[in-house]
Amino acid sequence: MVKNSFISIIFQEQEENKENRGSVEFQVVSFTNKIRRLTSHLELHKKDYLSQRGLRKILGKRQRLLAYLSKKNRARYKELIGQLDIRERKTR
Repeated sequence: MVKNSFISIIFQEQEENKENRGSVEFQVVSFTNKIRRLTSHLELHKKDYLSQRGLRKILGKRQRLLAYLSKKNRARYKELIGQLDIRERKTR
């Protein structure tokens, strides 16, 4: 659960700057937090198909935001995926 505590620290830093709630980084952090919560929920409730669908939708949203960020500012993208400890997206 070290990852979750680290995420909450990043999330609190982002929350302190309330003007930045629409930023791509803030949205990715909040989606990552939701993804981790849903993943732990689905480990207990394997047949909760509605939550599985919600998880897939959130994963797609985060993937699109990360693709946008990698096109616009590669340095911020690299820093963010390093902080959140998520994999870099595959390129075709």
